[in-house]
Amino acid sequence: MDRLAEQTLDSRLAFEGDFLRLYVDNIRAADGHLGTREYLRHPGAVMIVPLLPDGQVVLERQYRYPLKRTAIEFPAGKIDAGEDPLACAKRELMEETGYRAGRWSYLGGLHNAIAYCDEKIEMYLAEDLTLEGAALDAGETLEVFTSTWQQLLQWVREGTVTDVKTMLGVMWLEKILADEWQRRDV
Repeated sequence: MDRLAEQTLDSRLAFEGDFLRLYVDNIRAADGHLGTREYLRHPGAVMIVPLLPDGQVVLERQYRYPLKRTAIEFPAGKIDAGEDPLACAKRELMEETGYRAGRWSYLGGLHNAIAYCDEKIEMYLAEDLTLEGAALDAGETLEVFTSTWQQLLQWVREGTVTDVKTMLGVMWLEKILADEWQRRDV
């Protein structure tokens, strides 16, 4: 047993939205103190690093309401109930950008807000891209564009790109293209 684990004494669903649920739990900490933990349950998501043959990456500009600004990101989306993460990545890439990939590699998973949310984002590299045409979900407005991965990395360094999944994706891509990390084809 994990000696740092906290014991859940009771759990209450405080809010249930379309895809997020907020829980408030009373806990006993490992040192015996009583406390409260507030956290979000999220169904999970995927993020795709679409790499074109010329070395450019496909990106999106999308307005993010909680930040009240437009962000530059790699394509991403929520995993539907019972959906395989790779199938979700393929669906999201096509819906948002119009690209279909002939080669997929698994990059890894990340928990982007570990202190208050259980969301896990599964990340993939998509190559051998063919443009077929996007089909955005209702209410989804975004701008698709391309950039060199080096420019994206510079935007990360400058603080222009602050989205953690995009930051990690371009850093992993840099390692793969430098042959420091191997692709894990799926």
